[in-house]
Amino acid sequence: MSAADDTRRAELAENLARVRARIDAARSAAGRTDDVTLVAVTKTYPAGDVALLADLGVTDIGENKDQEAAPKAAEVGRRVRWHFVGQLQRNKARSVSAYADVVHSVDSVRLAAALDRGAQGHERVLDVLVQVSLDGDPERGGALPDSADPDRGLAGVAGAVAGADALRLAGLMAVAPLGAEPDAAFARLAEIAAAFHVDHPTATVLSAGMSDDLENAIRHGATHVRIGSALLGKRHYLG
Repeated sequence: MSAADDTRRAELAENLARVRARIDAARSAAGRTDDVTLVAVTKTYPAGDVALLADLGVTDIGENKDQEAAPKAAEVGRRVRWHFVGQLQRNKARSVSAYADVVHSVDSVRLAAALDRGAQGHERVLDVLVQVSLDGDPERGGALPDSADPDRGLAGVAGAVAGADALRLAGLMAVAPLGAEPDAAFARLAEIAAAFHVDHPTATVLSAGMSDDLENAIRHGATHVRIGSALLGKRHYLG
């Protein structure tokens, strides 16, 4: 390992310890004894960082864009569990289904169908989270709670995932709306999740919270937090 690798490993280890301490403190403050999974979001960072994180005991890696995630997954392989956490276009579903273990951002019946076809083509079964819109903004994605929209309504999307041959409905994901108070946003998500669990009691994953608001998310029941900058530092871009 080079001196640069040693320095980066030490930096990641220090950041990881701080993030894990924040998660543990948030769990304790919320009176929770269950585990919260850290998903390290490595977008714009090289595969070498993923390998270093794996060496440090990080088991779950999140990526936002297929064109970046696919080559990193090919290089690092199955040392980690790959989470696709960004908005997903239907024409990328086959590619993503080749390496992702969990897809956090399914928000339409048509996308669920495309992902199911892709997973079947690769002879894989994927865990899927239905992304919930907390503000109704179509630009930010998310299925619509309390909506009868045949493609974007939450109940319909969840039913499409649950009924798919190569998808397993694992739970829900959400992002706090821009400019919103995170605690109120995640309180709303907790209400949606409680109603969702009536029909899907085994789909217990709740992916919510990032570097700036993980404490709010854990307070309201997040089982997975998606952490980028607090763990990896200021974003830089792959060449």
